[in-house]
Amino acid sequence: MLYVCLWISLCLCRMGLCNILQEKQIDFGLRVFSEVSRSSPDQNIAFSPYGISSVLGMAQLGAYGSTLRALTSSMGFSLHERGAPRQQRLIQRDLSREDAVQLISGVMVDRKMSLEKSFRRGLSKAYQSSPNQLDFSEPESALTIINTLVSDYTEGMIPNFLPSGALTEETRLVLLNAIHFRGLWKVPFDPRMTQERLFHCANGSSVPVPMMHITQRFNYGDFVTEDGVDYDVIEVPYEGDSLSMLLVSPFEEDVPLSALTKGLGGKTLQEWRNGLRKVNRQLAVPRFTIDTQLDLKSALTQMGLGNLFSQKNADFSRITTEEQLCVSKVLQRVKIEVDEEGTKGSAATAAIIFSRMAVEEITLDRPFLFLIQHKPTGAVLFMGQVNQPQQH
Repeated sequence: MLYVCLWISLCLCRMGLCNILQEKQIDFGLRVFSEVSRSSPDQNIAFSPYGISSVLGMAQLGAYGSTLRALTSSMGFSLHERGAPRQQRLIQRDLSREDAVQLISGVMVDRKMSLEKSFRRGLSKAYQSSPNQLDFSEPESALTIINTLVSDYTEGMIPNFLPSGALTEETRLVLLNAIHFRGLWKVPFDPRMTQERLFHCANGSSVPVPMMHITQRFNYGDFVTEDGVDYDVIEVPYEGDSLSMLLVSPFEEDVPLSALTKGLGGKTLQEWRNGLRKVNRQLAVPRFTIDTQLDLKSALTQMGLGNLFSQKNADFSRITTEEQLCVSKVLQRVKIEVDEEGTKGSAATAAIIFSRMAVEEITLDRPFLFLIQHKPTGAVLFMGQVNQPQQH
């Protein structure tokens, strides 16, 4: 049974209608996850759709020519359009107002590099961020500063985001997003009801896991993919009701997760929201922890964004005209912990830019996907797949 645990999906909606920019960001983030999961179908994955959309949104502000066209085409939106920076700022503002969420987006720039005024203005308008100067001629010292910042914003869940060697003397900028989430279930699971049960892994094996149980009225719906795969969606709310976890699983035991991730996008989430109804259900879901480190270069290249990494073709002249730049790495680290009390999750995403010269009872005992959704806004902060709950 595939359970898509729609994990923090922050929905920036006004008057019940989702912001168009946010819809596009959600869709792009889910498509990146689908590409990542396609290459690791049997592995646990935790991912932040909002993190990758934010970091590449900042990259859009500095891109020009074919690089900008590739970004806007693949992402489905442009922060250069009239009104888009304000919409992005409102999205970030609304997320930051949630007590359960800590959020930062920013740029670390080499102290010797002069930035274009338009890039500075764009960062301020869209992300309320000003560039922070670092000395990348001492790359390990700069790395320590960035890792300390990420650790502070994620309350220690991600202590060593960038690995040693990720930065070099040719590094000129690091576009950074960090998110921390701590949500308590609206109705917590009773630890006395947690029992050891078998979880049937994607590779055919079965392992014992601590399975949490609760019976109550949930928002629930059953759906069918375009390929005819039947599956159900159940929503588990956090305190305050503005954030919730959606758990998604196919009816048939032998259906792989790829059957649900294949067409996953923003419209899918909206269909789920429109199709949920209140029903009484007994829910069984495993306690789990996932810690994922991703290099997203391959996935983004498959999605038509190879231009970003091209030393020959990348164009970030809206960042600076002093030297030619290209992206060397897009990295993400996400850690998720789910237990009887609630969910704790942190994510850090960075684009490193360098000089080109440099059912009745719903039992989630098989692989599942997860995303977390902020219902008022719609931004998907995290998502992932669980294939082996006991493997960290």
